[in-house]
Amino acid sequence: MGGFTLWSLPRAGFTEENITELKYRLEDAAIKCSERCLYQAAEMLNAILQIDHYDTDPDSPMELADAPPTTQNPYLRTQDPLEVSLESQEAYKYLLAKSYFDTREYDRCAAVFLPPTIPPVPLSTSAPNPKPRPSLTPQKGKSKASPYTGVKDNGDTRNPYPKLSQKSLFLALYAKYLAGEKRKDEETEMVLGPADGGATVNRELPDLARGLEGWFTERREKGLEDRNHGWLEYLYAVILLKGRNEAEAKKWLIRSVHLNPFHWGSWQELNDLLASTEDLKQVVDLLPQNIMTLIFHVHCSQELYQATEDTYQALSELETIFPTSAFLKTQRALLYYHSKDFEEASHIFTDILITSPHRLDSLDHYSNILYVMGARPQLAFVAQVATATDKFRPETCCVVGNYYSLKSEHEKAVMYFRRALTLDRNFLSAWTLMGHEYIEMKNTHAAIESYRRAVDVNRKDYRAWYGLGQAYEVLDMSFYALFYYQRAAALRPYDPKMWQAVGSCYAKMGRIEHSIKALKRALVAGSYYAEDPSQTTGPGRKILDPETLHQIATLYERLGDEEETAAFMELTLQQETGQPNADEESVSSENENDDDQSGTETHRSSRRKRPSSTLHDDDEDTWHGTGVTATTSKARLWLARWSLRNGDLERADQLAGELCQDGVEVEEAKALMRDVRARREVGE
Repeated sequence: MGGFTLWSLPRAGFTEENITELKYRLEDAAIKCSERCLYQAAEMLNAILQIDHYDTDPDSPMELADAPPTTQNPYLRTQDPLEVSLESQEAYKYLLAKSYFDTREYDRCAAVFLPPTIPPVPLSTSAPNPKPRPSLTPQKGKSKASPYTGVKDNGDTRNPYPKLSQKSLFLALYAKYLAGEKRKDEETEMVLGPADGGATVNRELPDLARGLEGWFTERREKGLEDRNHGWLEYLYAVILLKGRNEAEAKKWLIRSVHLNPFHWGSWQELNDLLASTEDLKQVVDLLPQNIMTLIFHVHCSQELYQATEDTYQALSELETIFPTSAFLKTQRALLYYHSKDFEEASHIFTDILITSPHRLDSLDHYSNILYVMGARPQLAFVAQVATATDKFRPETCCVVGNYYSLKSEHEKAVMYFRRALTLDRNFLSAWTLMGHEYIEMKNTHAAIESYRRAVDVNRKDYRAWYGLGQAYEVLDMSFYALFYYQRAAALRPYDPKMWQAVGSCYAKMGRIEHSIKALKRALVAGSYYAEDPSQTTGPGRKILDPETLHQIATLYERLGDEEETAAFMELTLQQETGQPNADEESVSSENENDDDQSGTETHRSSRRKRPSSTLHDDDEDTWHGTGVTATTSKARLWLARWSLRNGDLERADQLAGELCQDGVEVEEAKALMRDVRARREVGE
């Protein structure tokens, strides 16, 4: 695959040789993942573009007789003679170990290849007292501490494992890791129960980390590093991640994807380490240049809410190579979902459900979309399909929980989200959605704990950061709320809702200038979200939110700046008809200068529905605006009073008359009209 490059190859198009080689690579990866009990690796292989070599029916006797012999996959043969020898010697043991693994007897699987260890539970209560633990703080002058310093760490870096093939060693160590995970889950208390501190750990990790360190050290000393296959590097990185050693884990994952680029598990773990687009830019130059890097880049962009034209273009190119890939279709649906284009996202998920009715991956996101759309019958159907497939999958529990939430049965919804977390403590959607339910139930402290667990699982979940802000705002802790809202806004800089929340917190804290700046950012972000050719009258037209404009106007009024207040009240009023105004451009340009991120990227629009309340229905070429609303009426009343104070009787009378026609603040409007008449009589 040396000819593959990150961007140029898909644009240039794949030849038949490229497709064949890619199939061989994916087949090799799927088989080797299966041999190591890493499943779900064959989807992309079955979705790859099929090249038809037959001009007639391939089942006809003539075609079968004349068909060229099938070429054997060259990558399936182990190239290292030492590995070939070891694997042949271990063949029967490997089959026994794999059968134990498949029946989830992980300790028995590991014991086939590794010497027996002390049982996790002491067999005798009269065992001697253990030695006191060394200090957890590394001492000056000692050798470099391992990620699990302090647990029997005497600086010994020898390889503790017998001479095994890399395949058998991986299977044994992976089984030990899963055995520790299984015991950890068994020891963990009920989700958010009285004793649930989230501090239960996998006790196998320290020994695994030290053992792998010794194995890698020995390989390095013997000059065999370049003959590693990448699987043990991946496992070591996972162990480092569990020990919160993220910087070191990132190095090992990068090494793993270089050695074994078609193992998607390594890419997924690497994606979880990237908290921002800056992290992605820093790591992308360190990655191998092949098609897997392109898939990884698209997946990371989706996870980081980067619904840019480049992302869509790269995704379209991948779909020409993998036209039936449910994974790529899901990435497209999630991009639409993050851009708030719920209709389009729903259509894609519906197509996936029709094609693969038993596929539960990402079905929790589909249920979120249907929840937001208020599509209760569709959500009930999806819940039935998921339950019929597997009622004990976290995705199924989240779908059912969303259904009960839409019915306002919040206690039942929480019960299903708890069930999802009992099945998988790291299932992000369940933590976040359970936090939303606790907010609805006014259980603020439980909501805060749920959101905290969500950001522990994934720091990129803006919904959890925003939920934390909401919870602390309910508790009148504006400083905390502001911090969390700012984290959410950093992840979603083009979402006006985030900046409105930031502005609201600043206003409560009395920091009016900062509040105004944040709300102006919300205006700019809202215009990027709402840009759509079907809603504009010409190039550069943007929709501004009347409520945000009115908030800015009232803040300027608190500062005593009547000129700015009047300008923003006028802007609020003009959103009724959508008439352009020069002040709109000044708002955008001011905020673009305040923050370099504003307006620097072209974001895909979320297709907002045009308001049904409009003026001038006979003009088809004009965007009709919001029509008369409570907010625009408040602005009209303020402008009428301001015009009266400044002697503009004509304008004050006109605005007061419009209020009477709209039936809003009629008594105030009539009083203003009487004042106007009285002043005119005095003037005459």
